[in-house]
Amino acid sequence: QVQLVESGGGVVQPGGSLRLSCTASGSILSIASMGWYRQAPGKQRELVATISSGGTTNYANSVKGRFTISRDNRERSVSLQMNSLEREDTAVYYCNADITQLNYFRQNTWGQGTQVTVSP
Repeated sequence: QVQLVESGGGVVQPGGSLRLSCTASGSILSIASMGWYRQAPGKQRELVATISSGGTTNYANSVKGRFTISRDNRERSVSLQMNSLEREDTAVYYCNADITQLNYFRQNTWGQGTQVTVSP
């Protein structure tokens, strides 16, 4: 079994910053892509940013220049630095990882989600 545990959500004023972190644990052989997605009330879950094992990043247009994704392969973790937050960034943020377990079973894994609220 593998799991992703997130931390770092909270309430922040517009223009503020937050940093989300996510760590994978369990019987892990390797992790390919890691990323962050978000889901606002009444909306579908959407991609925020992804990062490959080699460090190639991809961002949603709405967060480019404001958010930065990074990962530590040794620690099996991924982080999302969010700056210049806007009210439209309010959502539950989910960590995601493409994990191959020790038994060579590969699965796309989700964290439990962490709430980010941007409000005056």
